[in-house]
Amino acid sequence: RFEKVFPLSYLGYNAVFLDSFSILRVYYRHGGDPVEKLRIGCVVMAAGNGSRFGRNKLAAEVDGKTLLHRALEAVPAHRLYRVAVVTQYPEAAEAARRFSFTPVENHHPDWGISHTISLGLDALGDCDAALFLVSDQPLLERASVEGLLDLYCQHPACIAALGHDGVRGNPCLFPARFFPELRALQGDCGGSAVIRRHEDALLLYDVPARQLTDVDTRAALDALIARER
Repeated sequence: RFEKVFPLSYLGYNAVFLDSFSILRVYYRHGGDPVEKLRIGCVVMAAGNGSRFGRNKLAAEVDGKTLLHRALEAVPAHRLYRVAVVTQYPEAAEAARRFSFTPVENHHPDWGISHTISLGLDALGDCDAALFLVSDQPLLERASVEGLLDLYCQHPACIAALGHDGVRGNPCLFPARFFPELRALQGDCGGSAVIRRHEDALLLYDVPARQLTDVDTRAALDALIARER
């Protein structure tokens, strides 16, 4: 068994082959640019307790916008099939509705990030791929997420993630063939565990390091704000 992307530019499309006889899916091109036929969903992960931050860090602000609001603004909704915001906070659910995203209540945030992943995948339904976006990268730009989508659409059998100088960051985008492994995660084990098992399938889209900075503590957020001034 093998899986490989073949660019068939002279016919105007890409094809992904599972073996020497079977085509898994065809991705058409128009004018040299990918025309997205993939149903890519997005899970915004906003369910953490913020224990290291000391309170709900999603409500903390940078330049007058909460971390959650910044995360939702970074989602290129027009490129996505469905967007689910998994959260334990009513105010986050309301923010999701204002963006016309689907709020998903996590009644058990103490079950860890794996539970958030499962809830998110359930909400996305029959998507061909899932983008997982965390809510504590206040400098992440929507254009970078769009670049990640472009990279993935050119290599839809691969895992794609933002990175800088070869170091992986978030968000990460998984094709559906990895959904069973994501659903099998337990406790506070996230998608990194799946990526470590499939490093050969990982592609990185390089962005400035500042966009990948996450903030787990109040001190980290204060330091980020000071650097940006």
